[in-house]
Formats: sequence, structure tokens, C-alpha cells
Amino acid sequence: MTHADGAGVGTIMASDRLAGRRALVTGGASGIGRAIALRLAAAGADLVITSRDTTKLDATVAELTTMGATAHGVSLDLSDPSSPQRCVDAAVEALGSLDVVVANSGIGGPTAPLWEVELEDFEETFDINVRGTFLVLRAAARHMIPRGSGSMVVIGSMTGKRPLLNRSPYAASKLALVGLVRTFAGEAGPHGVRVNLISPGFVSGPRLDWVVSGQAESRGLSEEQVREEMTADTPLRRFTSPEDVADATVYLASDQAAGITGIDLNVTAGLFLS
Repeated sequence: MTHADGAGVGTIMASDRLAGRRALVTGGASGIGRAIALRLAAAGADLVITSRDTTKLDATVAELTTMGATAHGVSLDLSDPSSPQRCVDAAVEALGSLDVVVANSGIGGPTAPLWEVELEDFEETFDINVRGTFLVLRAAARHMIPRGSGSMVVIGSMTGKRPLLNRSPYAASKLALVGLVRTFAGEAGPHGVRVNLISPGFVSGPRLDWVVSGQAESRGLSEEQVREEMTADTPLRRFTSPEDVADATVYLASDQAAGITGIDLNVTAGLFLS
């Protein structure tokens, strides 16, 4: 089976690396999450994906079904502390169990120098990006730990380790995920559950367009200047694609990464190397 991914980046080649696995992808209806869902399905997984945008959610579920995957859409609102548990429970009910969880949902937060950031914007960024991720992982762990197996992949950001001007709440929230994943991996490992983090670079798509626009406005530059600046230091001289991140996710979710847990994998076109 082959499937054109609809993003104009390439063709998804089917495999059986995740045959029979049941996966939950938060924020799976667009952007990086959509690319991850498509790659997981092509590798044989059945899925539940989440989004607050029901139109995009329905469209991506239909696309996954066309690929031959069992796919369901579930609502998830990370601003509501009770939503992650309901979402994970719904995913388990729909699929029968969970083998893979990809915590991808998050927000960009404000674009401003730290002294101009409002407290409510800072708190919202942490509520969604850190508390929300914690709650998804905790809910999933309560299903995986008793079974003695599972793989969790958290999508973080290079910005947590290579700061981006005027994005301090976002950078701080993404660095927090590094500590969360490393500690959780140590706790979950003896129970057969692996936990890893992917830190993407500047990923092409609507969110990057938003970042570029915000940077250009806040720094008095053109969007072209910002884009040139962002790619100038990458050895591959390009932005990261959603599919780059998706392929790394499939690897970490699969048995090929059975000996890997607690890592922070940079997928940045070489922009961040340590």
C-alpha cells in the first residue's frame, strides 16, 4: 500500500512495523500530528486521534480509514484538567487497549520580550504544554503499567534548548518536558514502558508561518529575512518537515527502538547538535 500524504512532501510506504498496535495521537488532525498519524497507520497501527477542530478531525479520520487503518476521532481540550483522562479512556474503549501514545498537542504561547508577557499568557502556555502533557502521560500510564508494556513519545521542541527570542514561556515549557520525560522514563522502565522525547527544529507548516510572522513583527524584519536567518545555520540548509518528525516517531514507537528510553532526539536538520 502506498499513500500520497497530501502535503506534497512524498509518498508514505506501507510497512508492518506497528502491525496490530493501537495508538493515540493527540493533536493528530493537522500539522506534525497529522503526519505522525499517517505514518503510524502506514506502519500498521490502528489509531485514535484528537483535535478541537472537528472538521479537520473528521477529514483526517476519513483519510486514515481510506488507508485501511481503524481510526477514531476523540475530543481533547488540554485547558480542561479532566479532559485527558476522558480522552485516554475513550481511546482504550475504542481500540481495546493502548500500545503507543504520542503526546503532540501544544500551543505556541505569546510572542513578546519577557517583560511584556502577561501572567495569564505564561500560565496558559504551561497549562497546555506541560500540565496537559503530564495528564495525558499519567492517564496512559494507568493503562500501560498494569499490562507491562507500551511506548510513549512526547513531541517537544528544539526551542527548549536553543532559545528563540521573544518566546520565553514556550521555551521554558518545552525544556520542562525534557525533565518530565527523563524522570518518567526511569519510573516506567521497570514496568516495561518506554518514554522518549523528540525535539523538532523549525518545522515547515502553518505554525512556522505564524512564528515567522511574529518574529518579523516583533524584531522589525521582513518574513524573508527571518526565514533566511532560521535556515542559515542548519547543515542541511532547510527547515524540518513534519514527515521527518513522523518517521522518528514511528521508529521510537516500534520494537526497533526496544532498547531506547529516556532520550531526547533532536530532529532539526542539524541545527541543534547536542
